[in-house]
Amino acid sequence: MIYFSLPTALTLFALIVLSLRFGWLVGRRRIATFGENANDGVGAVEGAIFAMMGLLLAFSFTGAAGRFDQRRDLIVQETNAIGTAWLRLDLLREGPREQAQDLMRRYLDQRLDVYSNVTDWPRTLQSLEKVAALQTQIWNLALAQSREDKSQPLPQVLLPALNDMFDIATTRVLATRQHPHYAIFVMLGVLVLVSAFLAGFGQSRAPHQSRWHVVGFAATTALALYLIIDLEYPRFGLIRVDSFDQALVELRESMN
Repeated sequence: MIYFSLPTALTLFALIVLSLRFGWLVGRRRIATFGENANDGVGAVEGAIFAMMGLLLAFSFTGAAGRFDQRRDLIVQETNAIGTAWLRLDLLREGPREQAQDLMRRYLDQRLDVYSNVTDWPRTLQSLEKVAALQTQIWNLALAQSREDKSQPLPQVLLPALNDMFDIATTRVLATRQHPHYAIFVMLGVLVLVSAFLAGFGQSRAPHQSRWHVVGFAATTALALYLIIDLEYPRFGLIRVDSFDQALVELRESMN
C-alpha cells in the first residue's frame, strides 16, 4: 500500500531536478565535443516521449479522479442502505426488534472503525472480521423471524434491504483495492525522469541552465504525480473522503 507523503513528493521533485541537470550536462558535453550542431535531430524522439508522458499522466489522472468519485458515491449508497434496513427493522416483533437494532448499532460501529485508521492494517482486518460476524448474526435473526412470521411484508421487505446493506459493504472493501498495477506507476515515473533528462538536454544550447524553467518543470510534474496518487489512496494524503464518513456518523447518532 502506497502512502505518497510530502517527503516522497519532495524526493520526486529532487530527482526531476537532477535529471534536468544531468541532461543539460550531457548536452553541453556533446556540443563541446562535436560542435554546436551535435544535438540536432533529437526533436522527434523528444516529442514522442513527451507525448507518451502526457498521455499516461492524463489517463492516470482521469482514472484516479473517477475512482475517487466512485468511493464517495459508495459511502452515500451505504448510508442509504443501512438507513433503509434500520427503518425496516420496525417490522419485527418487539423482542427480536430490539435485538436486531442492537446488532445494527454494533454493525455500524464496526463499519466506521474499518475506515477510522486504515494505516493500522491488523486493526482494519479485525474490524472486517467483526463486520462479517455481525452480518451473519443479523441475517440469521431476520431469517428466523421471517420463517416464524408468515406475513409477506417481512421477507419481501426486510431481507432485500439487509442483502443490499451487506452487498454495498463488500463493494466498498473491493473498491479500496481497485488501483492500477504498480507497473503503471513505475512506467510513469520512468517516463517523467526520461522526459526531464530530454528537457535538460534540449536546454544545452544555452551556456547556463535556466533555474526558473527547471524549478517550474520539476514542481508542476511532481505536483501532478502527487495529485494522481493522492486521489488513488484517498485516506492517506491531503485529498480525502473522510468528510463523507460524517453521513454514517450522523446515521449512527440517530440510532441512539
